[in-house]
Amino acid sequence: MKYVMEALRKKEAQEKLPVIRMEIDYELVTLHDAMQAHDHVEIIKTKERLKQLHRQLVEAETN
Repeated sequence: MKYVMEALRKKEAQEKLPVIRMEIDYELVTLHDAMQAHDHVEIIKTKERLKQLHRQLVEAETN
């Protein structure tokens, strides 16, 4: 049973990778737009979101 649960977690993590990558792409576009507009608040918020997504990506890739 332990091996089945571990296999399911790995499969679930692999399925999340493309979604996380799409979210990162979107946030990078948002960051670019914020930088162009000199919107410092949006830049900070977007950078924080990118950090979270990066952690999720690393976690999903290591599983």
